[in-house]
Amino acid sequence: MSDVPQAASPGHVPVMLAEVLATLAPRAGATYCDGTFGGGGYAAAILAAAGCTLYAIDRDPDAIARGAALAARFAGRLHLVEGRFGDMAELLAARGVAALDGVVLDLGVSSFQLDEADRGFSFRADGPLDMRMEKTGKSAAELVNSLPESELADMLYTLGEERHSRRIARAIVAARREAPITTTLRLAELVRSVTPRDPSGIDRATRSFQALRLAVNDELGEVERGLAAAAGLLAPGGRLVVVAFHSLEDRIVKRFMAQATGRAGGASRHDPGALAGRAAPAAFRLLTPRALRPGESETAANPRARSSRLRAIERLDTRDAA
Repeated sequence: MSDVPQAASPGHVPVMLAEVLATLAPRAGATYCDGTFGGGGYAAAILAAAGCTLYAIDRDPDAIARGAALAARFAGRLHLVEGRFGDMAELLAARGVAALDGVVLDLGVSSFQLDEADRGFSFRADGPLDMRMEKTGKSAAELVNSLPESELADMLYTLGEERHSRRIARAIVAARREAPITTTLRLAELVRSVTPRDPSGIDRATRSFQALRLAVNDELGEVERGLAAAAGLLAPGGRLVVVAFHSLEDRIVKRFMAQATGRAGGASRHDPGALAGRAAPAAFRLLTPRALRPGESETAANPRARSSRLRAIERLDTRDAA
């Protein structure tokens, strides 16, 4: 696939691009949705692979602005939509789209958000403790400086899987009494000062920053809503392809797809049929019995790909099943 663009924006490297394209299998005349546009890597590759139409959604206004050049390049075929992918059904209905032939979701934070210090997502460089994808609502600094100690500890443990959550929460509360915690480096240094080195080599601030980011943006709730919305929009033969980067996201995706394909018993509020009203249980087939992982060459070239997992389902045509 050497003729497929590897990035739509300089510095942006879409993860598992070849696997995403092979699984989604874009075809001419079809309509797709990239629910996490980001740097446009998947969008550009999908549009280059087939003469299709693509709706690209992103909650980050900066991502939509960056996509203007790509939209001009694929005029009439790429439609940029600012909003949350959990609201996919409503956003697309407003544009006259009631069904899709495929959806791709690349979960988590984008390379641009991590690399721009003033967005406050990363502890690699100093910046305001922000982390808001939409640049609205409560920032990470507001949570850090207002949540009671017990709630801070619970958030760090649940969303960051941080074993030292109580120790970190106690240190945060003590530090904010002296002065508000408003920068990424101050928070990172505080976390490192009260936690032991991680044997894996992961920076000790990683899990705390993950927890804050997920809380600020309600990312896990958005994943649940987005999966249900996407499944409900798929036409027969339509495919949902999801790339997740950490265990909490991947667990939600794995469970959802198991329920959608009849591999998990019991009703769930996340069942695509129950939420979307379009499909009965087992109206999908699993395309990835085991999650696909990036190859060694990709992880060597792009360390951010290391933890990625790709899972996918396809809607069955049940119209004649009676």
